Amino acid sequence: MSSGPKAQRPSVNGWNAEYLDSQYDAYRQDPESVPADVRAFFRGYELAQDSQVRISTGSGGTDNLENLLTGYRGRGHLGAALDPHGRPRQRPEALSLDWFGLTESDLSNTVSGTIVGDEGEMTISEVIERLEKLYLGTVGVEFLHVEDYEERGWLVDQWESISGRFDFTKGEKIHILELLLNAGQFEGFLQKRYPGEKRFSLEGAESLIPLLDLLIERLAEHGSDEIVLGMAHRGRLNVLNQILGKTPEQIFTEFEDTWAGDFFMDEGGDVKYHRGYSATRQFGNGKMIHLAMASNPSHLEAVGPVVEGRTRAKQRLRNDSTRQLVVPVVIHGDAAVAGQGIVAETLNFSQLKGYTTGGTVHVVVNNNIGFTTRPEDSRSTTYCTDIAKSIGAPIFHVNGEDPEAVVTVARLAADYRNRYKKDVFIDMWCYRKYGHNEQDEQSFTQPILAKIIKKQKPVMETYAASLLAEGVITEHDHDLLRKRVNEELDNAQQAAKAAPKDPTIDPGSQKWSGMEHAYSHVPADTSVDRDLLKDVCAALGKVPGGFSVNRKLKALLEARSKLWEEGQQISYADGEILAFGTLLAEGNAVRVSGQDSRRGTFSSRHAVLFDSETGEPYVSLNNINELGVFSDAEKAPGTIADNGKKRQSRFCVYDSPLSEESILAFEYGYSLADPNMLVCWEAQFGDFVNGAQNIIDQFIASAQVKWERWTGLTMLLPHGYEGAGPEHSSARVERFLQLCGNNNMQVIHPSTGAQIFHALRRQVKRSFRKPLIVLSPKSLLRTPTSDINELIEGRFRELLDDPSFASSSGGDRKQVKKVILCSGKIYHELAARRDAIGLSDLAIVRVEQMYPFNSEMAREIFAAYPKNAEYVWVQEEPRNMGPYLFMADTLREQLDMDNIEYIGRDTSASTAAGSKKKDRSQQEALITAAVGPKPEEKAQSKEEPGGKRALAAG
Repeated sequence: MSSGPKAQRPSVNGWNAEYLDSQYDAYRQDPESVPADVRAFFRGYELAQDSQVRISTGSGGTDNLENLLTGYRGRGHLGAALDPHGRPRQRPEALSLDWFGLTESDLSNTVSGTIVGDEGEMTISEVIERLEKLYLGTVGVEFLHVEDYEERGWLVDQWESISGRFDFTKGEKIHILELLLNAGQFEGFLQKRYPGEKRFSLEGAESLIPLLDLLIERLAEHGSDEIVLGMAHRGRLNVLNQILGKTPEQIFTEFEDTWAGDFFMDEGGDVKYHRGYSATRQFGNGKMIHLAMASNPSHLEAVGPVVEGRTRAKQRLRNDSTRQLVVPVVIHGDAAVAGQGIVAETLNFSQLKGYTTGGTVHVVVNNNIGFTTRPEDSRSTTYCTDIAKSIGAPIFHVNGEDPEAVVTVARLAADYRNRYKKDVFIDMWCYRKYGHNEQDEQSFTQPILAKIIKKQKPVMETYAASLLAEGVITEHDHDLLRKRVNEELDNAQQAAKAAPKDPTIDPGSQKWSGMEHAYSHVPADTSVDRDLLKDVCAALGKVPGGFSVNRKLKALLEARSKLWEEGQQISYADGEILAFGTLLAEGNAVRVSGQDSRRGTFSSRHAVLFDSETGEPYVSLNNINELGVFSDAEKAPGTIADNGKKRQSRFCVYDSPLSEESILAFEYGYSLADPNMLVCWEAQFGDFVNGAQNIIDQFIASAQVKWERWTGLTMLLPHGYEGAGPEHSSARVERFLQLCGNNNMQVIHPSTGAQIFHALRRQVKRSFRKPLIVLSPKSLLRTPTSDINELIEGRFRELLDDPSFASSSGGDRKQVKKVILCSGKIYHELAARRDAIGLSDLAIVRVEQMYPFNSEMAREIFAAYPKNAEYVWVQEEPRNMGPYLFMADTLREQLDMDNIEYIGRDTSASTAAGSKKKDRSQQEALITAAVGPKPEEKAQSKEEPGGKRALAAG
């Protein structure tokens, strides 16, 4: 029996009623079951139905009215008057009468109902006139890609209720003019008084100032009282002055370059258009709003996820579960928002449970140029904001030369964000008066555009002229406003020259108050009592009643429940989870984020258990004691509960999207909010950390010197040579060490469970904060390496002396002929070989912290060994990688040790061999060269010419 012929899907132009009927039935059951173009057609069709149009009896030519409405709503933006120079855009053919099947004779036909914002009867000609005002004016809207039916309808209703009219009171119009005058004259003053100084002027985009001012005011009306902002250099000084309230005196001090006297300005610092700022300001509605502008580098868009992370942390600290109190606002450039991949990464996590901030308001300062590159050369899409469609974010394109239109869409964007807690984009079309900066000549590459711009009046003048014509202001009023601004700027400059004003803000404000800035080797008390460990272990070993534990994990939970007992041996994985648990129980927040972080790449963490029958998650570490609430002083984490124990903090652990750069940036931003949180980002393998090199270089390594911003962010980077090839062996420790200076961060390679336990705990127990780079093990994760008493009585040690000689019953140090220095996993392999051979004249000292190097501890350890002992550095990595070159310099500079020999893999362009067999051979060769061959082998180590031991090539 043969089946009938399969229905062939027709082309778009060949759709017929039978096909559409069958597809519409399927669409109503499941929109994803029909092809994308058909789905888009039905969404537009349903949206047109939202208008509730009723056709008048007897009228002809109205069958296509729904298509007319959908056409303008979906394609009107293509013909909107967005060009800031007034040049007409080509009208889309899809908005012609012929396209909708209408003729001139149909225009007098009447329709009735609620149509484009008005209820009543009107002719088709009047409907078109209304649609032209709404969708082809100085605002072009893109809503139809918004997938949620209710959201889409709300956006259309809100926009069409405006009816193409921007209604402002006299006072509001004067306020907008004042903002434009302040912005424009600020730039003009700087151009005259500091000609040639780079400042990345806002001229041509001055409407950004009323946009932000009234956006923030509207957000405040919705209950927000804190805004976290991120933006690049274009117009930044203006925004700092006009929006955040950084005084002209502070800014002029930076131009004069007269502030000095502290480390930040003398030895570090950054250019004035990169520095952050924060302040609390009162806006027009009388509400006080705290504004924080994040510091950022010239690496465009890198600050976006930093803003998101900082916002998320602030929301947590304030128990802002609705994500309304703290709102992120990110300002982009048109070339950057389309060109930088980190934008797509950040948008991708915007609605994820572990990363959402309840929606970001994105503002694009679209001057249709990227340095010298034109839009047609910088993107393949119609608009620079087309990336926003990937998450269904509504987009408002607006002509920056129409300030009232700009403010209108800003308010609507705030309303949308408040209602739906999702991202929204404002694409403000404007221009750039000068070149990329004030020293750049625009006419070299855009000669025609440069001529147009030179003749164009600034928006503060055109808007003033319109208000004069309306009778809102008089010439006298206008002159007084301009004169007042100029006088204030002139007085501020004179004051700055007479008495320079600190252009920075106090880095020790709010939650960072009291934190010290300098690194110290003074050990922190990271020990814990056994009762606390017992509570944590009890939580780790239990699950709720009825919870079905995976049978392979039952033994793990049982073992964890007993870790606190006398005589228990602790693995690296045990030390890590116990560090998290004890910090939480003491009231410190802990957040861990990364690819596969809940289970752990190597199935060692299991911080979240999943019911074998239902899949429901369970977080053991959130059930140690009663959970505290940050926003409630009486019940905050760390306060005493009714049972006499401290209320614990919540453990937040998330599997991240498959992104390194944006997620690391997010966690860095998160760590800035409060020094008393342990914030960890984990790479799936350490090798992948170079996907986030931008964030490491520009923020983590240098923020304290450039911007006086500290972080306790911890990076967990699995590292070790185990035959997994060049993509799964090395976290590139040499790159981190190369970035070390000014005691800016800590680079450690712990070799035991106790060491990682104390290292993580000291991140929140010391009086200062520095980033912590952890080279974590892989195969060593489950190997017992410490006694439980080392957690109760010990502390982190930057160097570990050889335990074979450290105890009173150990070997005789005076007999030692060679001292091996190493770090991490290789120690255990070297020690095992030494013990197998039975050598008593070989000591192995572990450098657990390579930077900052504790030279005093090293000097004390080395002094116990004979002065004529041979010192050798042994590592798994190639000679041009790993710690050797850095440590050789360090030992020479700090301890006058210039005779450190090297044993390890040869110099290589790649981190590791692709062949597992070759990798094992290389590993065996370096262990043999360092310690000796296996007892059953008689092969001898060979000396390389010049006396330096190394592996033979190949």
